[in-house]
Amino acid sequence: MARARSRGVAAGEEGTASVELIAVLPFLLLALLVAAQIALAGHALWSASVAARAGPRAALVVRDATAAARRALPPSLRDGTKVEEGDGVAVRVPVPALLPRLPEVLVGARSRLEADGG
Repeated sequence: MARARSRGVAAGEEGTASVELIAVLPFLLLALLVAAQIALAGHALWSASVAARAGPRAALVVRDATAAARRALPPSLRDGTKVEEGDGVAVRVPVPALLPRLPEVLVGARSRLEADGG
């Protein structure tokens, strides 16, 4: 008597792994999109903090702090950026959205330096 099933698959269960993969695939793609959006938000926050530190450094050497903060940002993040001078320099950067229907989210940072007189 020969064995009909040599792989140990129970009768009627052929292809269930494929069906389960297709069922899980949308959730995997959603998780990938969420992770990528979080990475973009982190990049925007990091860039805002770099720009916020560049502004006060430029102001200490009698340069335009707002222009220096904008130049410190990557070109893809400069549109929509808000730079405010006052008590230091505050930079708010819009987070790029992977999906067009996501609301605009701004992340920001503030920094100031004081001359030490020396």
